[in-house]
Amino acid sequence: MEIARSAAALFMRNGLRATRAEDIARAAGIAPRTFYRYFASKEEALGPLFAAGAQKWAEAVRDAPADLSVPEALRHAVKQTLTPGVGVRRESLEWVRSLIRLAETSPALLRVWGEACQTGERTLARVLTVRVSGGEGRAEPDVSAASAPAEPDVSAASAPAPIAVSPELRFGAAVASAAVRVAVEAWAAGDAAADGPEGPAELALRHLGALRDFPWNAA
Repeated sequence: MEIARSAAALFMRNGLRATRAEDIARAAGIAPRTFYRYFASKEEALGPLFAAGAQKWAEAVRDAPADLSVPEALRHAVKQTLTPGVGVRRESLEWVRSLIRLAETSPALLRVWGEACQTGERTLARVLTVRVSGGEGRAEPDVSAASAPAEPDVSAASAPAPIAVSPELRFGAAVASAAVRVAVEAWAAGDAAADGPEGPAELALRHLGALRDFPWNAA
C-alpha cells in the first residue's frame, strides 16, 4: 500500500507518462527489484488503492446490522463508505476522483481499475452468500487485504472451506457492484460536490434502487 500511495502521488504530480517504476521505487524507499516483486508495471502499482475501496464496501456490507435486509445492508454500506465525514474523508474522495480520471486516459491503468472492481464483485458475492444464509455453517469471509499472509498456506488442513455462491447471488452482486462503480465513475467525471445530490453516495443509492425487487432470499 505504501508503494501504491507513492505511485499515486507521483502520477498526480508528474503525470503517468513521465513517471517510471524506478521513480516510484525511489519514492517508496525500496529497490527497483523489490518493486517488481510486487508489481509487473507502474500502472499495477495503483491496484492496492483501487482494491481498497471495494474491500471497504464489502466489509461494510458484512458488518451491517444483522436485522437489515440485503437491500438495506447495501444502502447502509454505501452511506458508510461514500459519504464525506462518515466513513471517508472528503480529501480521500477527491483522490479517488483524480485517480479514476487518470485511469480513463490509460488502457493499462483502466485494466487495473477493472480488475480491482471485478475482485470486489466476487468478494461481495461471498459476503452476500453468508448474509443471506444467516451465516449457518459458514465462516465470515475476511475481505481485508492486510489479513492476507505474506506466503500462502497451501496445506489442506488450513484451507477454509470454499463458499459456494449461487448464479443468482453472483448476478445480484455484479449488479450491486456495477451500481456503485458507475456512480463513482460518473461522479469522478464531473465536478459535483461529494456530499451533494450528484455525489457518489446519492448516485449509488439511486442506482441500487434497481435491485429493490431482487429475490435475495430465494437466491
